[in-house]
Amino acid sequence: MKRSLLLLFVFVSFVSIAQERQFWNEIRGFKKEDSIRFPAKKAILFVGSSSFRMWKTLAQDFPDHKVINRGFGGSGLPNVIEYVNDIIFPYKPKQVIVYCGENDFFREQNITPEIVAARFEQLFKMIRTKMPRVHIAFVAIKPSPRRQAIMPQMVQTNTLVKNFLEKQKRAAFINIYDEMLDAQGNPRKELFTEDDLHMNASGYAIWKRIVLPYLKKTKK
Repeated sequence: MKRSLLLLFVFVSFVSIAQERQFWNEIRGFKKEDSIRFPAKKAILFVGSSSFRMWKTLAQDFPDHKVINRGFGGSGLPNVIEYVNDIIFPYKPKQVIVYCGENDFFREQNITPEIVAARFEQLFKMIRTKMPRVHIAFVAIKPSPRRQAIMPQMVQTNTLVKNFLEKQKRAAFINIYDEMLDAQGNPRKELFTEDDLHMNASGYAIWKRIVLPYLKKTKK
């Protein structure tokens, strides 16, 4: 009887921890990949939310660079911060490129551009403290038709992050935002899939062209 109660306690505790640690299954998947074949060091690490996770052609789009994709869908900046020891530091990258913050506005109430920008600054400082020489870039939060109502907040967040990065060494703000707008300043629907949130090949073609000049040289 005691053994049964102990096993039940362990099971309930495990379920509780798994529920508390959101996205743990995705992180565990990365760890499994790493156990089979660990990525090369001094690569370019792409980390953040689904816009990176769904960039299936990332390696093909940048054939002259070593790249690692550690985007996990639905994540916000707090999740990237939580898992920084799992998805950033182990790889010892030459460059870290972040796309995150878009989901922060939908996962919490009363979120503001200042809060989202401060979260990125926290992540930046964590990375820079652990890896002083690494180059860090932030890809602007994109304008998507489904989230057009909060575009002003996204613009303000992008501005705050850009202003912060301009004061840092070995840092860059990558502006993909403007080219994803039409002549009237609305998101270009032809760049997105049917959900009006995630990009199609045309959207990623724009990202590829704009991001490429910012990538640091890596040895293949």
